[in-house]
Amino acid sequence: MCVTTPTSAHSSGRRSAHWSGDRRGLRPARPATAAGTAGILIRYARPAWVGIALLLSLGSKSWGAAPAGVFRAGAFAMDVTPTNFPVTINGGFLAAYADRAYDPLQARCLVLDDGATRVGLCVLDSCLIPREFADAAKRAIEAATGLAPDRVMISATHAHSAPALMTILGADADPHYPRFLLPRLVEGFRQAVSNLAPARVGWTAVAAPHHTHTRVWVRRPDRIETNPFGERSVRANMHPGYENPDVIAPAGPSDPALSLLSVQTRDGRPLAVLANYSMHYFGDGIRPVSADYYGMFADRLTALLGATNGSPAFVGIMSQGTSGDQQWMDYSRPRRAMDVRTYAHELAQIAHNALQPVQYRDWVPLAMRDRDLPLPTRQPSQERLAWARRLVDTMSGRLPKSLPEVYAREQLWLSDHPTVPVKLQALRVGELGLTMISAEVFAVSGLKIKALSPLQPTFNIELANGEDGYIPPPEHHALGSYNTWACRSAGLDVQAEPKIVEAVLALLEEVSGRPRRKWTPVHGPYARAVLAAKPVAYWRLEEFSGPLAHDASGHDLGAVCEPGVVFYLEGPESPAFSGTNDVNRAALFAGGRMRAAPRVARDRYSVEFWFWNGLSNSVRSVTGCLFSRGQVNAYGAAGDQLTIGGARAAEGRLCLANGAGDVSLMLTGRTELVEKTWNHATLVRDGRRVAVFLNGNPTPEINGELDLAEPAEREWLFFGGRSDGAFGLEGRLDEVAVYDRALESDEIVARYRLTGLPGARSR
Repeated sequence: MCVTTPTSAHSSGRRSAHWSGDRRGLRPARPATAAGTAGILIRYARPAWVGIALLLSLGSKSWGAAPAGVFRAGAFAMDVTPTNFPVTINGGFLAAYADRAYDPLQARCLVLDDGATRVGLCVLDSCLIPREFADAAKRAIEAATGLAPDRVMISATHAHSAPALMTILGADADPHYPRFLLPRLVEGFRQAVSNLAPARVGWTAVAAPHHTHTRVWVRRPDRIETNPFGERSVRANMHPGYENPDVIAPAGPSDPALSLLSVQTRDGRPLAVLANYSMHYFGDGIRPVSADYYGMFADRLTALLGATNGSPAFVGIMSQGTSGDQQWMDYSRPRRAMDVRTYAHELAQIAHNALQPVQYRDWVPLAMRDRDLPLPTRQPSQERLAWARRLVDTMSGRLPKSLPEVYAREQLWLSDHPTVPVKLQALRVGELGLTMISAEVFAVSGLKIKALSPLQPTFNIELANGEDGYIPPPEHHALGSYNTWACRSAGLDVQAEPKIVEAVLALLEEVSGRPRRKWTPVHGPYARAVLAAKPVAYWRLEEFSGPLAHDASGHDLGAVCEPGVVFYLEGPESPAFSGTNDVNRAALFAGGRMRAAPRVARDRYSVEFWFWNGLSNSVRSVTGCLFSRGQVNAYGAAGDQLTIGGARAAEGRLCLANGAGDVSLMLTGRTELVEKTWNHATLVRDGRRVAVFLNGNPTPEINGELDLAEPAEREWLFFGGRSDGAFGLEGRLDEVAVYDRALESDEIVARYRLTGLPGARSR
């Protein structure tokens, strides 16, 4: 949810009514009553729906098995546009309403059958689908079609302009729409099953980096905001605005992959395309009721493929990828003119182009697994719960009108739900993997699953089979963004993300019959040159997550990253770091440090790293500390420290000192560094002689003598912050190496030149 502000093996044989419960995806339809129909009573247990009962009279459907070795597919798009207005809309902090439909909503269904396994997938034009509704729909779908509930997925597009199916934040579920929707959803699956015909499948993934970006940005340390509980803790938040000087950088990476599963008839006529993209929703200029860009994408792809005259009709589907922190706006640049139709058409064109070289298979194996993962929620303290009860009592049953009222009501929900069963699924379609997660997942988690999946490619569908809220990686909780404010849409335990990722990967191993891939960073020419120089430790900072940074030197000197460090951001851009096919990654520092204790002498050593400073040089007396030696948080910060000067002295220039005392003893560089650019620095100490080299210049940026501080009992090396905890770097670090010798200038320059990057840029 987003709130915007301004292998199974192939087998043959005839099925019977005595199959066991885990038979892959197909169960016999329930027998008809004497009147020829099955009466199905469905009750909703969710508090907002207590007392709602729905009696469906649907003709049961039974069918024989497909011939062995025949792959079949069927698709159908069911209109689910509401007819009873006004309708409640959720997706914002407070309740909203709509009195008309501007474009149709659909439940787009796709059924696949390899002769032994049958699965059903549906992407619904809805913001969120509550678990109770999804479970009830699956029971009705089984009764109508024989599709087993654990072989059915129902996901939401996450359009914030569709009728509310569930109570969340300040909005309740619409009182009529769930009852209206459910039989139509069942009918969509029934029609898709009836359309089953011999088919062939293919898949691909293509990069579309210009249509999605990270929307959660880290704020400056002097621009921290207050959360709805009155705590000044918001170091990162969504939608900062274009080129906002109050923010430093995106808090995570983007996933640019547009993934496509394409289904055709045996003679090549398009039947369906299931697309997947990590972009939250378009929103801007969209008036409810609307399918947002998802419907426009499907319509445009239909036209581009020339699939308008087929029977049955072609079904284009856009599913929601791992986009909990993603949106189409690029806040690092000026706003570009964009409307939803242009956006949808551009993305459809990219999809159409990517589909042209796809190779299709007449048969592939299907396998699907389904699991509930019980996870704890973050429970409110007794103090917060008392505050919430007092505030909710004053509301006297009305809907919330402010953020504190919204989050007070949510604390009561959390207190009543100490655990939730998170629904997870994995599907194999030949060598393609699909995962389904009932949560809003950050892009870095999706990238992690894709990298480690035994099936390549893999794509991830979020908000599937329920809504269990945002799951930021643990380190993101320290940033205090909206995605971490405890409520039913952001209430899972801090460690939920790694547990969910691990469970999803285990499901992918089950469906593929293979172990997950081992993730190993690629060493490009620069990285190989560092390793050839025999460092004591080399932290490439390529990790998906913390808190440990892996030592690539082979000495196993892992570094600890403190809260306030997040991972997998883009590093300096050159194939010299991670080769031509991988993106070089870096860590972002926003209040935390990286520290380690390699055995290097105080009077003879070198450190080498890349840094990116995101803070204006005039904000504080020291803009940021890049490197420091000393004891953990000891007063006085004794030891060498390399900083970027600020308002007090040497603004924007490198500064080297020993201890945090007399600034007159500090050595300063001559180059005023440009903010938000990558730079390479190497500090060399040889006795009292010190030098700092910058961006491949053979002439040192700093060259002189510095005294040594008294030895400490245990001395640490700190990166991204001073030993006493002051003046943390607000930016990124990458490729950090420590040597137990004084490096020579020629090897420093030679390594830098391997990157092909320009020299230092000065003002």
